Amino acid sequence: MKKVLFSILVVALISSCGSSAEETLLTTDIINNPITADGDVDKDKLPHFEFVEEVKEFGTITQGEIVTTSFRFKNVGQSNLIISSAQGSCGCTVPEWPKEPIKPGEEGVINVKFDSNGKQGIQNKTITLVANTIPNTKVIAIKGEVIAPETK
Repeated sequence: MKKVLFSILVVALISSCGSSAEETLLTTDIINNPITADGDVDKDKLPHFEFVEEVKEFGTITQGEIVTTSFRFKNVGQSNLIISSAQGSCGCTVPEWPKEPIKPGEEGVINVKFDSNGKQGIQNKTITLVANTIPNTKVIAIKGEVIAPETK
């Protein structure tokens, strides 16, 4: 009986000594907390996106083509704009965004690559940007039509 209890104790100790390498560190990308003690938001001090175009039309393309486009924007707010992530609505839409802060008055570019392989018909793909703005998400989009290649 003592050996069984000792074995259970050893197993419990070994399992409790797991590696903490898988833990993720919590960080905040927000430079300025715009909330005051009374709960009001000071939107004047926040960064703000201003896009030249929020929707891009790529027209009609043949299935298998890869289309790239760029979305230009300006930070019209009063503090640094930090884009923490950009996510396409599917794996065929891959955005690249600036990882460094965009200072007030400066411009940035989000490049988007759309792979039409396996797609057909009208395509409406979105890119969701997460940033230190209010609201904290901004959605931009690409649209077009993918036609099947001609068979010979």
